[in-house]
Amino acid sequence: MGELQLPSSPAPPPFPACRGAGSGSVAWPRVRTMAGGLEPHLEALRRELHGPAVLSVLVALIAVAITFLIWRFVQSRRSSRKAVLLLGLCDAGKTLLFARLLSGRYRDTQTSITDSSAVYRVSQDKSTSVTLIDLPGHESLRLQFLERFKAAARAIVFVVDSVAFQREVKDVAEFLYQVLVDSTVLRNAPALLIACNKQDVTMAKSAKLIQQQLEKELNTLRVTRSAAPTSLDGSGTGGPAQLGKKGKDFDFSQLPMKVEFVECSARGSKGEEGEADLESLEKWLVKVA
Repeated sequence: MGELQLPSSPAPPPFPACRGAGSGSVAWPRVRTMAGGLEPHLEALRRELHGPAVLSVLVALIAVAITFLIWRFVQSRRSSRKAVLLLGLCDAGKTLLFARLLSGRYRDTQTSITDSSAVYRVSQDKSTSVTLIDLPGHESLRLQFLERFKAAARAIVFVVDSVAFQREVKDVAEFLYQVLVDSTVLRNAPALLIACNKQDVTMAKSAKLIQQQLEKELNTLRVTRSAAPTSLDGSGTGGPAQLGKKGKDFDFSQLPMKVEFVECSARGSKGEEGEADLESLEKWLVKVA
């Protein structure tokens, strides 16, 4: 019996020949030639990046970026402070001023022993608002309430009785000094308005005279308090903060916050039936809101 003959399988097609040393010997010199042609351009680019002009641009860009971040940080902190504090001695007219701003109407008031607050719309379209907070002016309460609300203050309205100012100047300056050297107030630097109230009365002192007298009295306080052994501003730092510039007579322009003076009358020239004279104060509130 003969052997069984199996059909032979066709031989597999040969694998494509890899491009070996022969083709590579052509390609690699070409790549090296191209790289060599780019080398001068790359070197020029490196020199440009290390040049003074590019360095100046980079420094400027970094400075702009840092400035922007600081601005955003300050704005975010400012936007979180929406309160306008009404400060002043007893009978300065804070509570009537508070009521007039909110309702426009006159009302009889009495010495406050606690705070009052309300939202005040500062623009015609009512889209912008601040929180007005009327704080007690009694000597035993005013610093306690200032401590509670000072961190939220975007602005401070310090109300002065323009009629009684001459006899109260030392007390007014004392309270204002305590506000101005407070560490939180100095750090946040809220806008400050000295509202010279009761200008409807003939004997009222002008805003200019009140400013001059306060600067003089605050300068005296600064000198006497600078030698005090303990902190008088509640900051616990061991001594009061420096008010104004050392070696110069004090004036309000030396403070970190913007200070303005206005004349106003919460009662108004026509008394209970008339309107208050608060136009300057209302314009200021629009600016700080």
